Amino acid sequence: MDSTLKDQYDSIIFDLDGTLWDSTDTITGAWQAALNKAPYMSHEVMTRERVRSITGMTYDAIFEKLFPFLNPDQRAEVQKLCSLSELEILHKQGGTLYPKLEETLIYLKQKYKLYIVSNCQSGYIELFLDLNSMHSHFLAHQCFGTKGNPKADNIRDIVNDNGLKAPVYVGDTMGDYDAATKAGVPFIFASYGFGVVESGQIATIDNFEELKVIL
Repeated sequence: MDSTLKDQYDSIIFDLDGTLWDSTDTITGAWQAALNKAPYMSHEVMTRERVRSITGMTYDAIFEKLFPFLNPDQRAEVQKLCSLSELEILHKQGGTLYPKLEETLIYLKQKYKLYIVSNCQSGYIELFLDLNSMHSHFLAHQCFGTKGNPKADNIRDIVNDNGLKAPVYVGDTMGDYDAATKAGVPFIFASYGFGVVESGQIATIDNFEELKVIL
């Protein structure tokens, strides 16, 4: 594993889904429960594959892609139902942390300032931190739900608001790569997640613990 990236950065910004944990199964069940509450959605079946296919998209864009046949009012209602169901059920069931996650974060925060930027709804990052007692590992976070801004803008906000001089972003999709690139932040690809990034990244990790080696 290449270790030439050591001592080049002052901070690490992480994506959440597909990078720090996998909540796909829980969200699939939560969204199905929400769809069952809308009579005009009784025919819809939510699957793990459908949820994974939209991971990394903004919350608004997710429902436009999944349900293009709905009118704006129906889509807004379904999005609200799914949002409430997601947070409620995640509070009970949570997601699956990737192996050696906390051990690696503890190691990394000795050298780097750690942050999270995700395209999720408001409350989702907080739920992740609460459920897993991880508030102490991260100095700040930002998401789509806060201001409705794209991920690139939210990465810039974290960089500017915290005076970061040499950040690096870790994510698992092309959307993550594109956002980091637009924000002028180097990108490390987490290949164990949900997406594919074929080129442009400064490094690829096959498991979360490999960050201890390259950084």
